[in-house]
Amino acid sequence: MAYYPVLIQLDGMKVLVVGGGKVSERKVDGLLEAGAEVCLVASKITPFLSSLAESGKIRLMGAAFEESHLDGVSLVIAATNDPVLNSKVSSMARAKGILVNAVDQPKDCTFIVPSVARRGDLLIAVSTSGKSPALAKRLREVLQAQFGEEYSVFLSFMGALRERVLGMKYSQERNSSIFQAIVDSELLNALGVRDMTRACRVLEAIVPDSVEYKDLLSQSFQQGSLP
Repeated sequence: MAYYPVLIQLDGMKVLVVGGGKVSERKVDGLLEAGAEVCLVASKITPFLSSLAESGKIRLMGAAFEESHLDGVSLVIAATNDPVLNSKVSSMARAKGILVNAVDQPKDCTFIVPSVARRGDLLIAVSTSGKSPALAKRLREVLQAQFGEEYSVFLSFMGALRERVLGMKYSQERNSSIFQAIVDSELLNALGVRDMTRACRVLEAIVPDSVEYKDLLSQSFQQGSLP
C-alpha cells in the first residue's frame, strides 16, 4: 500500500491522545507545537504530561477510553502499551471516519507519522512506510546535520521578502526569476557564516532597487539561532 504524503493544519482542532507514557509525551509535544487542542485519556501519566494538564495546555478526559471521547475529535493517536486497546481505539475511530494513528501498529493506522527534521519553517519528513522507524530516525539525523540553522534564517527572510516583491505587482515571470535567483545564489553560504555585508552584496545584484530588504535581512538575523 502506498501512502499519500500530506501536511495537516491542526491549529485549534481537537486531537485525542490515548496513553500517558513517554511516547505520548512526544506526540503531545508535537501536537501542541502545531496548535492543536489536545485531549488525553490515560490511567497513569508522566510528570511532564501532568504539568501540561495542570497548566491548562492539555485536557484530561479520564482514565479509561470510552467511545464518547471521540466526539468532536479530528484526529486520534493511540499510544498505550496495550496493543489490544490501541486496536480498539483505532476501530472505533475509523468507524466514525476519524483519522487514527496506533503507534507501532501500522495495520491499525489510517495515517503514520514520519520522522521529522526542522529548521524553522523548513520541515523535512522521512518515512519508511512503517517498515523501519530506526532507519527513518537515522536518515532524519543525517538531514538534520546537513541543513543548518541558516536555512531557518533564509526562510524567515524569504517569507517577508516574498510579500514585498509580490506587492510590487511585477509579472509572474519576473517574480519567479527573482526568487529562483536568490535560491541559486550564495546567500545561504553568507547566512551560514553570519556575513551581513556579503549577504547584502549578493542581494543587491538580484533584488530590484524599488524593493527594500535590508531591514528584513537584519530582522531575520536577529530572530535566527545561528552561532
